[in-house]
Amino acid sequence: MNLLITGATGFVGSRLVDVALDKQYNVSAVTRSAALPNQESNYNLQWCIGNLSSEFDWSKNLTGIDCVIHCAARVHQMQDDAQDIQAVYDQTNFHGTLNLAKQAVANGVKRFIFISSIKVNGEQTEVGTAFQPIVNHPPRDPYGISKYKAEQALLSLAEETGLEVVIIRPPLVYGPGVKANFQSMMKWVSRSMPLPLGAINNQRSMVYLDNLVDLILLCIEHPNAVNQIFLVSDDHDISTSQLLRKINQLSNAHCLLLPIPMSWFQVIASVMNKPQIAQRLCGSLQVDITHTQKQLNWQPPVSWEQGTLETVTDYLSNKK
Repeated sequence: MNLLITGATGFVGSRLVDVALDKQYNVSAVTRSAALPNQESNYNLQWCIGNLSSEFDWSKNLTGIDCVIHCAARVHQMQDDAQDIQAVYDQTNFHGTLNLAKQAVANGVKRFIFISSIKVNGEQTEVGTAFQPIVNHPPRDPYGISKYKAEQALLSLAEETGLEVVIIRPPLVYGPGVKANFQSMMKWVSRSMPLPLGAINNQRSMVYLDNLVDLILLCIEHPNAVNQIFLVSDDHDISTSQLLRKINQLSNAHCLLLPIPMSWFQVIASVMNKPQIAQRLCGSLQVDITHTQKQLNWQPPVSWEQGTLETVTDYLSNKK
């Protein structure tokens, strides 16, 4: 089985390449740079150059490929000063994705796995409710909109051509080497600084990196994955305060979590013109993975406790 994996040097893509090679897949790993990553030589691994412009010619890279796993994307950023943010995201995440998929069809690729985002569903849920594969309200966030457009275009392409499309929408992905918000929380805790986050009673779904990779690899050949949308998580929701306490415990740190009412924290963030930070720390975002579990007979192989342990241990061992 021959795979083409885009975003192969990214957080998800690099781990996916490693595990796919361990499982004896032949991997064509796509990078944007001519400077290839430092990696042990592997007979089943071939690096190739590609980009997500709408004009890029993928034909050489797609020769003999059975399944494309499309991890690459223009990622969401909290601050972006481009004049037309939507056009910037669409160029890569929508037009670039559709160009790759159409050329996959032309080159005889059987299956196309698209790593989308839970932002297609929205930014948050009410506690006790969870996102489903069906999108009730189109997203408003430029990144989420671009991913939603790509999903719709891929499903239409599947109907028109017979390409087998699989869409996976992860929430926050964490694991060894994680950056962004999860890394920031580990940094705060490891410094044993007091944090006003001891009374955040939200609920968040997350997915450990190896759980996501396990699901992606299952979807390569599973007959029930065809033209389906799958939500994914560790099947365990947790509050921000609970997560910080767990990180505190695993780090052997002495971080004091002050039980400041969540409403106070939100007001302070608003006054500081940082409402998006309050939303990410205080808001709930839960996903229902029942469809994924039943359709594929899948369970996340790594518990959130083990995943958090692996993540914190890696952070502490590499902390400067």
